[in-house]
Amino acid sequence: MSTPDAVIVRAPGKLNLSLGVGPRQPDGYHRLATVFQAVSVYEEVVATPAEGLGVSVEGVDAGRVPVDDTNLAWRAARLLADEVGLEPLVHLRVRKSVPVAGGMAGGSADGAAALLACDALWGAGLSRDRLLELAAELGADVPFILLGHTAVGTRRGDLLSPALSRGRYHWALATRRTGLSTPRVFERFDELADPGLADPEPDRDLLTALRAADLDAVGRCLGNDLQAAAMELAPELGRTVEAAARAGALGVVVTGSGPTVAALARSRRHSMELAAAMRAAGQADDTLTAVGPVAGARVL
Repeated sequence: MSTPDAVIVRAPGKLNLSLGVGPRQPDGYHRLATVFQAVSVYEEVVATPAEGLGVSVEGVDAGRVPVDDTNLAWRAARLLADEVGLEPLVHLRVRKSVPVAGGMAGGSADGAAALLACDALWGAGLSRDRLLELAAELGADVPFILLGHTAVGTRRGDLLSPALSRGRYHWALATRRTGLSTPRVFERFDELADPGLADPEPDRDLLTALRAADLDAVGRCLGNDLQAAAMELAPELGRTVEAAARAGALGVVVTGSGPTVAALARSRRHSMELAAAMRAAGQADDTLTAVGPVAGARVL
């Protein structure tokens, strides 16, 4: 079978509509219960045959992304090559649109896209279930990026159950070029947490609201146990949240470990108004709009 000249895969970023965090476990990780939604801010990975394994990055904040073996796309190619017994002779060109270190899983999207791209380029033909298992080895968010749409994530967020979600959700996103360190956010969470903190459960009220396409109820249910810690480390996030609330957002949440702030709008026009309000508050480096849920990583 001939090898294609190139394979292009597009993968979405994600929002955590709710994120419950439990106490730190002996292995250093926290038990999570989250509701993910994939949104229309995308990464693209172009895989082409090469004489070795290499990565290049272009697009939003490309200079902040490593191109060595710490890059998730690089690691995905190496992992898949080991799985199928091949040398990773591939160049991966990453086209970034998801904010770097913004809590929207841009790196995870690169890893998911690289898995699919190399699988197609090399004709490996791995099953979806096996790809999901490999994705979980790369990171907790990577399996969801393969799945897309809306899902409940438990354990470290990597144990997924698809969730029924009706309707279309319009978002305004405020981003910052200075990211937040995920380990530092979790450390501050631990410092602030109640000593009797229990393992979290998925937000049933949010899941009910998503099934009913009840925008107001979804907005009320948005929440993130890491938000207080993120705001202590980056107090300007609070001013962005307040600006979106004053502009009539149905709900506002810091996604993941931050610092991206997501505001739920009533319509596309309203999402543009919310983006303008957050930009005018002067605390965000950029704003954009998106819709969800969207499909997971796909070969184009």
